[in-house]
Amino acid sequence: MPEPTVSGGYAHNLMQFAVAKGASATLLAERSGIAADALADPDSRVPMARYIALMKAAKELCDAPALALDLGAEKDFKEISVVGLICYAAPTMGAALMELNRFSRLTAEVDIPVSGGRFQLTPIDGELWLVDMRSDPNAFPEMTESTWSRFISETRRHFPDAPFAKAVHVTHEAPDHAANYERVLEVPVTFGSDRNAIMIDPSWLSIELHQPNLYVFGVLSEHAERLLKSLEKATTMRGRVESLAIPLLHTGDLTMEDIARQIGMSRQSLYRRLKEEDVSFEALIDDLRHRMALHYLSGRKTSVNETAYLVGFSDPSSFSRAFKRWTGSSPRGRRTG
Repeated sequence: MPEPTVSGGYAHNLMQFAVAKGASATLLAERSGIAADALADPDSRVPMARYIALMKAAKELCDAPALALDLGAEKDFKEISVVGLICYAAPTMGAALMELNRFSRLTAEVDIPVSGGRFQLTPIDGELWLVDMRSDPNAFPEMTESTWSRFISETRRHFPDAPFAKAVHVTHEAPDHAANYERVLEVPVTFGSDRNAIMIDPSWLSIELHQPNLYVFGVLSEHAERLLKSLEKATTMRGRVESLAIPLLHTGDLTMEDIARQIGMSRQSLYRRLKEEDVSFEALIDDLRHRMALHYLSGRKTSVNETAYLVGFSDPSSFSRAFKRWTGSSPRGRRTG
């Protein structure tokens, strides 16, 4: 099974927050193994293990045990991920929660051993609970901290008069910084519980979001669906390389070292893994450029010159020669055909 990942936007948010709190960007990169330039694309993927190492480094360098709680309270979800943008384009909180479950893997790949999505509404003892169903949450309690902090803080920020959280339960034991939970969350917190959950007011689900936009919702959902398919495809090393390479094709200077660094392995290891799947890096990128060129031209939304740029050719004539090698015809003929 491939290693779980988080989005580049998710990791970038943590790194920038830690730097703003006084941490050295150089030391954060060294201790986590995440190069800053690997986070330029918010849709890129970062190994979960490196994100966890980044969180540990951030807490140590900032001398801030409660950093994950403050991180979740800092920014709106829409500033971090396309999933957040989709949620904000939904008509109500309830609809946004459905979209969050639909695309939650794009922010962080976590194991969910039950059906129904990561965040489930569960009635318990006459109260309604929003439960995070991920398995083994105590292995990385900082994710619980930042998740519930973001849920509660964003609602409070945008809908200060709307009832939402009544209490929070977490499965991990009380940490040394336990006093910070009620400072940030502003509700009673129970540690060592049987659930990671927020007790919520049911009216929260009916809150109408500000200026929902169905057009934006549709465009973003289509984009997220493509990302999700790419993520699901990444059960093979070829799939993982392709998902990382697509947003970088236009640079025209895509190397095996670039991709290996993003995956978190050496160039030699990546070479061996691709060889086991009977493909070379060069052939993979060439085939990817071929398929993406056909995709752009068949949509008839980009010109031949624009398509050449998008798949990494600075010279349209070089693109035309490559296209003829791929298909036996000219790109202009394929676009108008």
